[in-house]
Amino acid sequence: MDGMDLLKQVKEDNIRFVSLQFTDINGVVKSLDVPVDRLQEVLDDGIWFDGSSVEGFARIQESDMYLRIDPDTYAIFPWSDPENRRGRVLCDIYTQDGTPFDGDPRGCLKSALRKLKEERGWTLNIGPEPEFFLFLRNGKENIHPVPYDVGGYFDFSANDQAVIVRNEIIAALKQMGLNVEVGHHEVALGQHEIDFRFDDALKTADNVLTFKSTVKAIAAKNGLIASFMPKPIFGINGSGMHCHQSIFNLAGDNLFYDPNDQDNLSVMAYHYLAGLLKHARGMSAVLAPTINSYKRLVPGYEAPVYIGWAQVNRSALVRIPRVVKGKGNAVRMELRCPDPSANPYLAFNAMLHAGLEGIDQNLQHPASLNNINVYELSEEERQHLGIRTLPASLSEALREFQGDPLMHTVLNDSLYDKFVVSRKVEIEAYRLHVSDWEISRYLETL
Repeated sequence: MDGMDLLKQVKEDNIRFVSLQFTDINGVVKSLDVPVDRLQEVLDDGIWFDGSSVEGFARIQESDMYLRIDPDTYAIFPWSDPENRRGRVLCDIYTQDGTPFDGDPRGCLKSALRKLKEERGWTLNIGPEPEFFLFLRNGKENIHPVPYDVGGYFDFSANDQAVIVRNEIIAALKQMGLNVEVGHHEVALGQHEIDFRFDDALKTADNVLTFKSTVKAIAAKNGLIASFMPKPIFGINGSGMHCHQSIFNLAGDNLFYDPNDQDNLSVMAYHYLAGLLKHARGMSAVLAPTINSYKRLVPGYEAPVYIGWAQVNRSALVRIPRVVKGKGNAVRMELRCPDPSANPYLAFNAMLHAGLEGIDQNLQHPASLNNINVYELSEEERQHLGIRTLPASLSEALREFQGDPLMHTVLNDSLYDKFVVSRKVEIEAYRLHVSDWEISRYLETL
């Protein structure tokens, strides 16, 4: 779709307002709404905004930036008022002199994928599985979330109101252009998963933003809170965003597939896998970027802690899913440590660079963890086998991020510095906060 197609489509769809969207460095969606009669002007000239007011963007003395519409991202908000129907487009960010803003997370991924295509003739495909919770509204501040349902993994109930809401979400996602494959209840109370079909990494990152916004909007419409917080409730499973990934050539062949290998993986795929494992600790701050992320990444709740790979061991960091014989294009690897609090543009970029380093340097993968229960091993046994662990906190993850030279390549200077600052701000805010746990533990005992 080009600009003329977009103008024609919004007229046919009776759109009254268009939401121009982009993300800050933390993946939070920002939006400017324009009346549809201004759309031609915005397509021609872009629209200016104050970048200094957006997390991780410009300083006050260089604040003027403008947005350029990507017409291919057009969609209609299904929940909008028919009398004031709203459409949505995603935008790229430019500086005053007309050059792409190097602090734009979407632009950074877009540039990396363009380079991958032009220099190697490859595309990165990613299929994410973002999990989320549906909660009842529980007081003004919702400090103690209450799950909306009592279902368990794959549970079915003809009278389950959560299923009705989930199906409404699926219908809205389909209207927004996502190719939904399946929706189901997850392990924890109130926890759900809706999977949509893999696509190239940029389209998929866009879809993650669309997914999260849609889930939240439909939940709010039903008087609920939808949360992508990695670990909202102590003692039960948290929410991940497992990322299935593969590399195709421009002819549509899966370069990760080798029918002669016992796991159907090519030599390239094994090198890519080795790159993911090598940089797992360095990437962790990008893939699991919040304080709360590291309360999910603990033993006992299916989330991976130990750095390794396997075909059948779902506690491994990277899993190789089984595929139907002859379905070579379905061969992929699943990275299980990311969670839905991650900025998908930064996260996918980190995965790509880690895997490419593995390919370029012919890195060798370790033995699989198929027949090993890592949780039963002693620390000495894990060290003997060379099994490392993911960082246990955001502070540790940030130190690993800063100590990994590849991460300077993943994020250009602008994004790198601002990402580090944003994580330090969160760490310091958490350090100073007095929590319910502290009050309960110390108020009367000390």
